[in-house]
Amino acid sequence: MSIRELEPKLVWEIFDDITRVPRPSKKEGKIIAFLEDFARAHGLEYRKDAIGNVVICKAATAGYEDRPTVVLQSHMDMVCEKNSDVDFDFENDPIATRIEDGWVKAEGTTLGADCGIGMAAALAVLVDDTIAHGAVEALFTVDEETGLTGAFELGEGMLNGKYLINLDSEDEGEIFIGCAGGIDTVARFRYTLEDAPGSYAYFRVDVSDLLGGHSGDDIDKGRANSNKIVARLLWEAMHSYEMRLSYFCGGNLRNAIPREAYAVFGVPMHLKNDFVKRYEMFAEDVRAEYRHTEPNFEITLNEISDVASVIDESTQTALVDALVGVPNGVISMSAVVAGLVETSSNLASVKFEGDDEIVVTLSQRSSVESAKTYIMQSVESVFALAGAEVTHSDGYPGWAPDPESQLLETTVESYRRLFGVEPKVRAIHAGLECGLFLEKYPDLEMVSFGPTLRGVHSPDERIEISTVTKFWALLLDVLIHI
Repeated sequence: MSIRELEPKLVWEIFDDITRVPRPSKKEGKIIAFLEDFARAHGLEYRKDAIGNVVICKAATAGYEDRPTVVLQSHMDMVCEKNSDVDFDFENDPIATRIEDGWVKAEGTTLGADCGIGMAAALAVLVDDTIAHGAVEALFTVDEETGLTGAFELGEGMLNGKYLINLDSEDEGEIFIGCAGGIDTVARFRYTLEDAPGSYAYFRVDVSDLLGGHSGDDIDKGRANSNKIVARLLWEAMHSYEMRLSYFCGGNLRNAIPREAYAVFGVPMHLKNDFVKRYEMFAEDVRAEYRHTEPNFEITLNEISDVASVIDESTQTALVDALVGVPNGVISMSAVVAGLVETSSNLASVKFEGDDEIVVTLSQRSSVESAKTYIMQSVESVFALAGAEVTHSDGYPGWAPDPESQLLETTVESYRRLFGVEPKVRAIHAGLECGLFLEKYPDLEMVSFGPTLRGVHSPDERIEISTVTKFWALLLDVLIHI
């Protein structure tokens, strides 16, 4: 069965079309062209700003001309993650989808339902003439996943709406009215190469099959960070077994909890057997540590040959100590909103670049601006003490909740009327673009809702089919009643 046969049919047909268009972050040219062609094909006015954001407009249906303009907002780009054994080119290949046990998934890659399903819903509103609504502006932003660039650089005069519905949420039955702000940190180590010492046994350790996930939505689920696990083993090998490090590679995206990492290193031959025994104990300890949260966790150690070089010992020590010492995971919970993570940090990736540089990327989030600054300072201090060069992104603001919003009241009433239950109204620890929109349009009222997605930012990403029907019904009811 094709996803094009699912209901609501128009939404799924458009989503299927979107999955066929490559759209990595910062490489949205093909999806921008798709949106422009879509607007022209349906006789809709559209505008595009200098950064590539697109707004497609539709006039009010008869009898709704006096209603305020509503902005339907989603982002074009998708997180591009795949399993290591999958051959896939995100810049050229279409996503392969399948239906499994009530969910839509991809074949070994991210699905792109974040935020492709939001795009599909907005486009369906634009072309379905049976829907009653006031004037609609569908805003599609670029580069949300790796820098919120589209929201940061949204052009002047792009929006005229009073209300904005963000379609980038992942829990049906929950209406979001606030989000965390965030900042990214990059630490750079310079190293020199040395000949690999003789009389050493060399190994490759691999950590794989972790759940990973979104570094905002999933940070509170107790999942393992592959970079941290590899660093912990290297720390033991360095302090007890005269370890020399040749290579470290782990993680990819700053907003994804890393699922895989590996390192190449050596220990003196006379310590080899003792180290292997210690590794086996370490592996069992970590499996036990994560037995409830990482059911598929794998760690392997294989002896290898032909290791030609290692990094200088002072950089090795600084790097490993910093990776073990840097804060990671949930830092604090909100004292205002029960169950909400207030502040967190994610050790996202460790990469050797060129012949002399190691780049470590991290992201920090908080719904409290001063706490965001503090965790950023904590992360910087660890790497500065280790001798790294540390830089930060400009960061992005949080979105302060407005519980008195008319749009929120209408959305809650619509949900109650449609489904006979009370929706949850809450804030989210993930970053949304809404805070940046408020900086440019301070009078906007905003809510965010969507269908249920799980495994976002990982190859396990999936969308629950039944919740798309409810998401669509809610969106249409809000448009009728606002």
